[in-house]
Amino acid sequence: MIRAGRRRYAQNSDELATAMGISIGTFRNKQPYTAEDFPPLISSDGARSKLWDSQQTAAHLGGRPVPALPKDDDDQDLLDRNEAAALLKVTPKTWDTYKTDQQIASHLTKVKGVEHCPRGIVQAFKDSRKSGSGAVPKGRPKGSRDMVPRDEISARVSELLDDDPGVTLATVQERVGLSYAAAARALPRLRGERIADLLQTEPDLTLEDAAARLGYPTAVQRTVLASAATELRARQIQPYLQRVTDALVDADQAEQQDVRVHRLEDDVLAASILLNSPEPPALVWDERYGWRTAISRRHPIGKESGTLPEGDGIRYLSADQQPEPADLLRALTDSRRGSRQPTTIHTRTSSRA
Repeated sequence: MIRAGRRRYAQNSDELATAMGISIGTFRNKQPYTAEDFPPLISSDGARSKLWDSQQTAAHLGGRPVPALPKDDDDQDLLDRNEAAALLKVTPKTWDTYKTDQQIASHLTKVKGVEHCPRGIVQAFKDSRKSGSGAVPKGRPKGSRDMVPRDEISARVSELLDDDPGVTLATVQERVGLSYAAAARALPRLRGERIADLLQTEPDLTLEDAAARLGYPTAVQRTVLASAATELRARQIQPYLQRVTDALVDADQAEQQDVRVHRLEDDVLAASILLNSPEPPALVWDERYGWRTAISRRHPIGKESGTLPEGDGIRYLSADQQPEPADLLRALTDSRRGSRQPTTIHTRTSSRA
């Protein structure tokens, strides 16, 4: 399986062969991955397409100790066809039928061309069948959307957290009337925000200490701590983004607005600033690529696709992740500056030492 948060490290045979400096034909003939000390597959036994974790294979090929992968199960683990069938205790062929159910179908995702489903979705489907309620969790009629308006979700889930810090996803689904996916987004995010709040008042605490102080169950702490770390990064960058916005307002390039930091896939942070001009209509900051122009005013950040945003109207403005507002303004107003692709890809740093 692909452990939670490690989707970006999935590596297929072609990529591993390239990393080893051999052709895919040689790779398949010699099967170097069968060596006793080679990192294990993250795909299931008998899977048609083999996958590895690229951090593990890179360490092995570089002669470094191979890092261990998380051992505890997580709702966000990605299961392939065989693993999903095993969790449901059915054959892979039966899974092929089950996966067309609306509770599952919308959550299927392909990683390196291999279809996967989050563990939590498979487990929720299993639980709903066990309870005799069909394929839809109790509290949500078949085919319905979330029962609570989106802008009320945080408040409703927060009330449940106030009453019980250990509240489960299933309880949130039932009591609030949310889909599994909506509950799985809201609950870890709110727990992470509360950890960040506590750390701001007691900065000497560790993330783990804060989670324990708030009464969060050990079983969910890995997901919650990751959410808290993302929240801390968002809070650290927000003042800078607002300072850039204020500079653009002073230069009559934008109207006054509060910048909101968004979480993209794999907890990547991004934000947008709407501009006064039609071309470009907005600026986007992405922690991987820095600042770029956008082509849409309504959806400037766009849908995360895993590929680099590029094309007509998109111009990367600085090699720095956080250039001074004055430097950014000069790059924005001078069409000769910038590039069609980022000159630097930035890596995320931990929010706490």
